[in-house]
Amino acid sequence: MGYAFFVGAALLAAALVLVAIAIFWHARRKRPVDLSAVLGGLKALETAQERSERAMRDDFAKNREEGSAHSRNLREEVGSELKGLGDSNERRFESLRETVERKLAQIQEDNAKGLEAMRLTVSEKLEGTLERRLGQSFKLVGEQLEQVQKGLGEMQSLASGVGDLKRVLTNVKTRGTWAEMRLGNLLEQMLSPEQYEANVVTKEGSGERVEFAIRLPGRDQLEGEVVWLPIDSKFPMAAYERLVEASEKGDAGAVDVAGREMETRIKDEAKKISDKYLNPPKTTDFGIMFLGCEGLYAEVVRRPGLAALLQQDYRVNVTGPSTLAALLNSLQMGFRTLAIQKRSSEVWAVLGAVKAEFGKFGEVLGKVKKKLDEASSTIDKASVRTRVIERRLKKVGELPAQEASALLGKGEEEEPETREGGVEGPTRALPEAGEPSDG
Repeated sequence: MGYAFFVGAALLAAALVLVAIAIFWHARRKRPVDLSAVLGGLKALETAQERSERAMRDDFAKNREEGSAHSRNLREEVGSELKGLGDSNERRFESLRETVERKLAQIQEDNAKGLEAMRLTVSEKLEGTLERRLGQSFKLVGEQLEQVQKGLGEMQSLASGVGDLKRVLTNVKTRGTWAEMRLGNLLEQMLSPEQYEANVVTKEGSGERVEFAIRLPGRDQLEGEVVWLPIDSKFPMAAYERLVEASEKGDAGAVDVAGREMETRIKDEAKKISDKYLNPPKTTDFGIMFLGCEGLYAEVVRRPGLAALLQQDYRVNVTGPSTLAALLNSLQMGFRTLAIQKRSSEVWAVLGAVKAEFGKFGEVLGKVKKKLDEASSTIDKASVRTRVIERRLKKVGELPAQEASALLGKGEEEEPETREGGVEGPTRALPEAGEPSDG
């Protein structure tokens, strides 16, 4: 049906195209269009389309009948084949079942005989092995029990040590001493003994002594001025323990109450540090509160705005063991930089002294240059006189070598006598260059 519809639609479209072409052609030739002929063609085309549709419907019906008959025959043939195949398979399965049952019965008999023999053998060997293994197991269990007993003794000693530690941390004074000792150990590991001191009085006339203070260089390093950085250890363990217990129980109200109590305690300790130990310019304008437990430090830092409030209101910075180690490391680097700066100022002073001495050395060199110039001028004048004498001596006759040697030798012998007598020989000053000669 679909195919016939498409064929009819195609024929109809072709007819419409032909009609449009005919109308267009007659319009161009300005002739009247005979619509009756066109309508007749269309009617004939429609009739042909109906006939083709009826023929195609008849073909489709015939094809369906033939397909149904073929499918029915095929089902009958397949059903007969499957029935025969099922009967054959049933016979084969029955034969296979009988064979399997016979074999299984035989196997069961063989297994029963083998298992009986194995049971006898295993029973004989099991008795000896069991006795040996039980002896070894009892021995191993005894050793393990001995080790467990030893471990229990160690656990008891550890429990007693934990109890002692708990008693130490329960006592407020002992707890503070423990935090102070930990702070002292950190300072001893990170700084040299001359870079910090213990129990320093930062305010004159006050008996309050800060536990530790780091020695920082003042403005005038040459005069040995010192500025102290106070560090005081605090360990409010009771409030922190109540907060931890409330957190473990999941009690939100108790957590809030314990948190506020701990904040109040931390603020009070910061106020004490600010009032007792900060004394600018003898000390820095801020101090350090050391908390001996990392958990306590983390809880303080976690509180919103608490660390900033301590810095702004009390000029106190909170540190834990790890952060204090980092701070001391940075201070150590600053100390090294200051030592280098101090050495560089000493080198600069030495260079200034060398510069002053070098100025004097320049003056001496100027004087030496002046003397050398005077000597050079004197040598130049002597050279001029030598040339004048040579010109004058050219006019004098030359004596023989022997007479000259004898004369010069005699003159050298008489010269000391002349010098001793203080009377110079008959010599007169040679005329300067350009003077008239006596001939």
